Amino acid sequence: MKISIVVPVFNDVRIGRALESILSQQHEHELEIIVVDAGSTDGTLAVLETYGDRITALISEPDEGIFHAINKGIDRTSGASHDVVHFMGADDQYGDPFVIRAVMDVFQSEEDIDACYGDQIYTNEAGNIVRYWKAGDYRRAKIHFGWLPPHMTFFVRKRVYEHHGMFNLRYPIAADQDFMLRLLYKRQIKVRYLRRVLLNMAPGGNSNRSIVRILKAALEVAQICWNNGLLGLLLFPVLKPSRKIFQLISRP
Repeated sequence: MKISIVVPVFNDVRIGRALESILSQQHEHELEIIVVDAGSTDGTLAVLETYGDRITALISEPDEGIFHAINKGIDRTSGASHDVVHFMGADDQYGDPFVIRAVMDVFQSEEDIDACYGDQIYTNEAGNIVRYWKAGDYRRAKIHFGWLPPHMTFFVRKRVYEHHGMFNLRYPIAADQDFMLRLLYKRQIKVRYLRRVLLNMAPGGNSNRSIVRILKAALEVAQICWNNGLLGLLLFPVLKPSRKIFQLISRP
């Protein structure tokens, strides 16, 4: 099986963190790395040049935001429908050197599984865990109470994008939540939870940079629920942010 990893980046010389993490993975599967650069003007492209042909494809051109970049990367992947696609941020790292092996074992042993996800941690510059996102098993009813798995740990077969579409650019902040609500709640794809940390990332994120963005994200999610006919989830935009409180105090 092949795994394609898409890494969007813009003016972030930390891109080496993600690439080193990918290249240090211990597995026996075909791997391709698609880097989608939004036209960086700092030293990012110079860092990418040092990796040469270890990067399968480099797209460097202006885009319309992170989800547009991910969509372009997914379009560029060469895997078959049953193969796997993942994406990660420029400074993200896998939880340990055997994440890809563990994930691919799930997809190989269960051909009907469409996606796999796991836990995620946030660490500061000192390497200390400041937030632990223990995803837990999937149950559709949990979504009513604000539950979703960490989208950066979401490994998906390519056929899922082919059948259900990619990220909706109508939602520049919450397209990831729209994607997972469509898949997990509306389409009810088959998923498997891996009880291990799959990704380590820095605090923050596309929707958490400020109070204003958090509020805008909540408004987008409310629109997502309404536009998808998910009227039973109208409390989701309020309940989901509150779950982060427990992630700040929980530990492995």
